[in-house]
Amino acid sequence: MDGAVEELTNSLYLTCWGLTPYHNPMRKAELVEKALARLSPQETACALCPRDCRVDRTRGSEGVCRGGSQASVSHALLHFGEEPVISGKAGSGTVFFAGCNLKCLFCQNYQLSWLDEGTPVTDAALADMMLGLQARGARNINLVSPSHVVLPVLRALHLALEGGLEVPLVWNSNGYDSLEVVRALEGIVDVYLPDLKYVSPELSRKYSAAPDYFARASEAVKEMSLQQPALDLGPDGTARRGLVVRHLVLPGAVEDTLAVLDWIGKNLSPYTGLSLMSQYHPCYRAPEEIRRGVTAEEYGQAAAAALALGLDRLFLQPEPFEADEHLVPDFRKDEPFRWK
Repeated sequence: MDGAVEELTNSLYLTCWGLTPYHNPMRKAELVEKALARLSPQETACALCPRDCRVDRTRGSEGVCRGGSQASVSHALLHFGEEPVISGKAGSGTVFFAGCNLKCLFCQNYQLSWLDEGTPVTDAALADMMLGLQARGARNINLVSPSHVVLPVLRALHLALEGGLEVPLVWNSNGYDSLEVVRALEGIVDVYLPDLKYVSPELSRKYSAAPDYFARASEAVKEMSLQQPALDLGPDGTARRGLVVRHLVLPGAVEDTLAVLDWIGKNLSPYTGLSLMSQYHPCYRAPEEIRRGVTAEEYGQAAAAALALGLDRLFLQPEPFEADEHLVPDFRKDEPFRWK
């Protein structure tokens, strides 16, 4: 890796960018009402994500995500390990939902995505979580894996806005989002934080059982970019609005990483944030060929390609963590993250 990457020391991310107001809770509440009117009919024949399971979630029928009419929450906490523009110094008000519509074999959050370890909560309780995180100084409300629980999230958000929620809303998803849902979220979500995991349908089929991942995620991320084309930072350096696309470099899959980066460079705003992650650690059902960390050479090649894109809002992680498990959360503990 060149000097721009090698100079990274204790920080998880290096940031490279520039900067620039708004928030109207009443207007956002109106948009939430419209989004609910638009999306709620899908609850009885669910098409809220690309899986298009068509199950009746009001009657307990389960699709791929196994979600019902309520959200299931594992933790609601101040998170200090996100990108600096998300966590800031005060922490990101992060809500971790149980369940997932993607099912990646290597998921480090498998206790939530595969094992559904969470507690069903009412809309009012979820709204109280949001308001409680704001009261603790959270710079935003960061919804992790919200795609399959978009309806209870919107209902809770409406209550929270009525209760005084003012901080930005972060949509932290795996990227496998419904285009219709993303369009319904316009003006509601302030910061989009999606993954863009693969271009290759072979990889997305093998590791996430979603051969159409790139087709669906790319159209969703494009829409996010249209809504939030520029990463706008407040005086404290945290994002008030914008798009940060995450990509996790996988071992042995650098060519696909280069294809992801090439697509980002050709299709998204030059003011998009890009977070290139080296922290892959084989978890849960990761197959043998990816039961190792990312090498310095693999991440260096990816980082060089990312730097060459010319995006001026770039986040790089300092080095591959390889066998180091300190970034792998344990959601069975009150404090799931073990930062060194």
